[in-house]
Amino acid sequence: MKKSLDEHAARFDELAGEYDEDKSDEYRACASLVVEHAAPKADDTESPRARTRSARTDVVLDLATGTGAIALALAPDTTRVVGRDISEGMLEEAKRKADEEGLENLEFDYGTFREPNYDGPVDVVTSNFALHHLSDEEKREAIDVIAALEPRRFVLGDVMFFGEPDPDEPFYSPEVDDPATVGTLADALTDAGFSLTAVERVHDQVGVLVAERSPTELEDTGEPADR
Repeated sequence: MKKSLDEHAARFDELAGEYDEDKSDEYRACASLVVEHAAPKADDTESPRARTRSARTDVVLDLATGTGAIALALAPDTTRVVGRDISEGMLEEAKRKADEEGLENLEFDYGTFREPNYDGPVDVVTSNFALHHLSDEEKREAIDVIAALEPRRFVLGDVMFFGEPDPDEPFYSPEVDDPATVGTLADALTDAGFSLTAVERVHDQVGVLVAERSPTELEDTGEPADR
């Protein structure tokens, strides 16, 4: 990590009030894909009533939740969304928006990738445009922590390199960011016990990875196949 947690938190505290307005089309496309892949999948073999009931049983952990864009989008279709971030300013914005929308199944609090400050059940973990602040080794540690929570799916939207890095592009700043290649992230995910099931390329330096654990893998770790 090129800056300390406190330095990153202070930087995002300053940006919190204007964060949502100052976003690129690629960022918004990435966020939309994270929501799409994290949303509960309907089982066509179930009745409409059963599909509605099962779709609302997921617990989502949104790491580096920021102002809550992913968390708020997923909340209406899930049992609970837990948002974690290092910036008090960002968390205040997320709480304010949740209150404005009348959403009561969200919880926002301080937490990091490697210490998420949450030990409850997790079905899906999400994160958007944040993991690139960590070094490659720190990313591995974070993915290992996420795997230990035993989610069935991890959806990561982030700055990542599909080709050669180009520091002149607007998606990262070499002074504060440390993006990884898609290959490095894929290796970390598979080493942690996930299977990479989707790769969405938004830009040469922006993408979404979907990693899942099969029911068999979850049973092997002691996790019930059906919650």
